[in-house]
Amino acid sequence: MKSIYITSVDNYSGKTALSLVIGKMLKNRDKKVGYMKPLSFQPWRIGDKIADEDAAFVREVLQLPTQPWDLSPVVVTADFLIEQLHSENQTDLLTLVKGKVEEAGQGNDVMILEGGGSLREGYVVNMQTSKVAKELNSKVLAIVRYKDKRHVVDDVLAAKSRLGDLLLGVIINRVPSDANDFICNEVAPFLKAKGIALYGMIPETKSLEALTLQEAKDALDAELLTETYNPEALIEALMIGAMTAEAALSRFRKQPYKAVITGGDRSDIQLAALETSTTCLILTGNLHPSPLVIRQAEDLGVAIFLVRTSTIETVENLEKIFGKTRMGQHAKLEKFEKLVNQFVDTEKLFKDFELI
Repeated sequence: MKSIYITSVDNYSGKTALSLVIGKMLKNRDKKVGYMKPLSFQPWRIGDKIADEDAAFVREVLQLPTQPWDLSPVVVTADFLIEQLHSENQTDLLTLVKGKVEEAGQGNDVMILEGGGSLREGYVVNMQTSKVAKELNSKVLAIVRYKDKRHVVDDVLAAKSRLGDLLLGVIINRVPSDANDFICNEVAPFLKAKGIALYGMIPETKSLEALTLQEAKDALDAELLTETYNPEALIEALMIGAMTAEAALSRFRKQPYKAVITGGDRSDIQLAALETSTTCLILTGNLHPSPLVIRQAEDLGVAIFLVRTSTIETVENLEKIFGKTRMGQHAKLEKFEKLVNQFVDTEKLFKDFELI
C-alpha cells in the first residue's frame, strides 16, 4: 500500500480540499483509495460518536465504506486534552494510529493521510506531523497559504525544517495575480536549489474564500426575516453601512455578492444595498427593519438576518470565520478541482510520490 501525507503550515490553507481532489483524481485512474486523518483537533458529534468535523463530507466525496467516526482514530476533545495533561503515562497513540491505518489500507492501492490543522499541532499528545508521517512510512506534501512575499519562503523553509527528508514538495495556495512573477522567477528556483519541489501555485479565488449564508447564519445565531433563502448563496465581502445613503450606494456598487452589516433602523442604507448586488443584509442591535425593506428583499431574493449584537461585534464574529470556511460544499470543491487541474503538475506529483 502506498500513501501520501498532506499537511499544511497554517490552518485553513486548503489541506482538506487538496486531499479530496487528489483522492478523486486517483480514483479516476482506477486506483482504490482510502483516507484517514490520524489526528484531529476539530471534534464533531454525530449522535453519540465523536468524529472530525470534515469526516462526513470526506466520506461522501470519496465514497468510503468507513463510518465517519472511524476516519480519525484520535480526536482531541477538551476532556481528552485534560486527561492527557494529567496522565503520568500517556497512551501510545502512534501504535493505535498505525494499526488503524494498516487496517484501513487493506484492499486499497493508496491511502490519503491528512495532517492536522498546522505543523504546530500534535506535540501535546506526542503525535506531531513529522513523527506520525515517519511512523506510517509516508512522504509529505505541504500546502502553503500565501500571505505575502516576506512569509511565503519562510513558511516553506519552516516546513522543511520540521519535516526534513519526509517533505518532497509543496503547493502554494491563494496566490494573488501580482505575486505570480515573484513565485515563478524568484521562489521556484530558490526552492529547487534547496531540494524542495514546487508542484504548483493555485491562484487566489474569492468564491472559494467566501462564506455561505448558512455558515454566516450559524456563526451569528441570526434570525431569518425573509422567506426567500438559499443557504448555499455566497458572501464574498463584508461591508459596514455606517455612512450616508449616497456615499453607501457608491461603495456598494463596487462590490458584488456582499453582506451589508448595518443597524436595523437604517432603512436608507438597507434600501441602498438592495439597489446593488447584495447577498444578504445583516441587521444589528435586534432592531427590526420596515416592512418595505423586507418586501423589497423578498422580491430580489436577498436574505435578511437579524442579530442581537452590535455592528462591530457582528463584524468581528464574521471575520473570525471569513476566508476560513470548511470545504463542505460540492460547488466549492468542483471549483478547487478545476484550479488544481489547471495550475498543479499532478503528473510529477504522482510520480514523485510513486502513486501511479
